[in-house]
Amino acid sequence: MTVPSLLALGGFLLLSALVATSGILFKPGAWYRGLRKPAWTPPNLAFPIVWGILYVLIAVSGWRVWREVGLATIPFGLFAVQMVLNFLWSWLFFGRRRPDLAFLDVVVLALTVAATLLAFWPIDRTAGLLLVPYLAWLGLAAALNLSVWRRNRDRGVFA
Repeated sequence: MTVPSLLALGGFLLLSALVATSGILFKPGAWYRGLRKPAWTPPNLAFPIVWGILYVLIAVSGWRVWREVGLATIPFGLFAVQMVLNFLWSWLFFGRRRPDLAFLDVVVLALTVAATLLAFWPIDRTAGLLLVPYLAWLGLAAALNLSVWRRNRDRGVFA
């Protein structure tokens, strides 16, 4: 692996880390602990572990496609949009306490990740496959988001 390629991988990992800061800036806290959640809610410890792994997979996926086509492509427009939507979810759900808007965000995010996967696939199949766990987790996240919103919408706990 060349030095520029390693630097680019570091850049993709840094971008993923920056997106991940939304989970640090907008923490669940006492408000989230007080919400009614379904019995199938993953344990709190699962979230940082799963997201940590997913952010590495996202970074490696982007880096693999970058090696083939560079950044000035439609696939990277989709990649950029999904990174912004990913960052916004924590702000909407935890920061603004708007699970309704967060649900809309996570649905659009999942669709954008699916489009990114489809755009990456013909360029580098491994890069596309690296996004599959992310897409699966977003399905769970969307279902959990919707369930929490519906279980709590009449309790006056949302902004």
